[in-house]
Amino acid sequence: MDRPLEGLTVLEFSQFLSGPYAGLRLSDLGARVIKIERPDVGDLCRNLYISDTDLGGDSTLFHAINRNKESFAVNLKDSSDLELVKKLISKADIITQNFRPGVIERIGLDYENVKKINPKIVYGTISGYGTEGPWSKLPGQDLLAQSRTGIVWLNGNGGEAPTPMGLAIADILAGHSLVEGILSAVIKRFRTNTGSHVETSLVEALLDFQFEVLTTYFNDGNRKPQRSKYNNAHAYLSAPYGIYKTSDGYIAIAMTPLPQLGELLNLDSIKSLNDQKEWFTKRDDIKKSIGDWLETQTTKHWLNILEPADIWCAEVLDWEKMLKHEGFKILDMIQSIKRDDGLNIETLRCPIRIDGQIFKSEIAAPKIGQDNEKIIKEFGIE
Repeated sequence: MDRPLEGLTVLEFSQFLSGPYAGLRLSDLGARVIKIERPDVGDLCRNLYISDTDLGGDSTLFHAINRNKESFAVNLKDSSDLELVKKLISKADIITQNFRPGVIERIGLDYENVKKINPKIVYGTISGYGTEGPWSKLPGQDLLAQSRTGIVWLNGNGGEAPTPMGLAIADILAGHSLVEGILSAVIKRFRTNTGSHVETSLVEALLDFQFEVLTTYFNDGNRKPQRSKYNNAHAYLSAPYGIYKTSDGYIAIAMTPLPQLGELLNLDSIKSLNDQKEWFTKRDDIKKSIGDWLETQTTKHWLNILEPADIWCAEVLDWEKMLKHEGFKILDMIQSIKRDDGLNIETLRCPIRIDGQIFKSEIAAPKIGQDNEKIIKEFGIE
């Protein structure tokens, strides 16, 4: 199976989530990704557990985000090891790093020094908050970045505490942004034969993620977002937008004209709400009325009424129900990955299709330094 990035070599001086996520996506698309890790310790994500499950000595998180990579273990503070790395850099196409500002400079592998070794290198940097300003030296951690960008004030019901997203969205979004910048720089290199320094940060990725609502805020008199006190799903959208309890589960209802919804549900309290301004000003009362009514019947009952009328609605599935659903199965999203020691892991594949092809790989995340001998010999960097 041809992959569009085959022939490109990436050196990943990154750990935890954001940089390795970028490497994961580049690897999925065909690039060769070599993790530069510390001997014995490796990427600290190996021991960042989000459950009590250990897979062959490493966390599930590490396995999820570092599959299909190689590991080259070196001590960057050792001059002979550093020379090996510099020789490797001379033969690479892309570097990613997400050290705190100042760390990579002290090692001597910042972009200005690296481009002297390899002028065509595409060098990708992820930081927490950029390289300047009062936040720049602070820990670039996902929850902290969410808290500093206001996104936590969009989640949860009004009147309740600010609520973070239940995923490491800053890390994943920053990784996505870095990949976009890296691929743009690779295209530039094909045209100009020169490299580039691509930079992004957790905070910039989260701000971009909020571009719609922040644009509204900038141009709407700086009015703060008002979360619905009842089943909030979007601070800037009117009733009925939200998730509602039924007698046996939950149903999501998106943007829908309230009079039409009232007729379908036979709910008199919203049938006459033709003034769309009231859908905002009376949002909480409207959503409470809908919610009380929906609790009287099953999810299937309401879906049988709403779906034939082309109302934007859905059953709220947990993972167990989702995995059993034909809509999920047909996507072929699950793949099995294997390691030489017999470890087998189920995970998800790359979500991208190109010319109808999906991209899977059976290669699991590497053990620390497992590829040192092969890489040294192959690249001739003794």
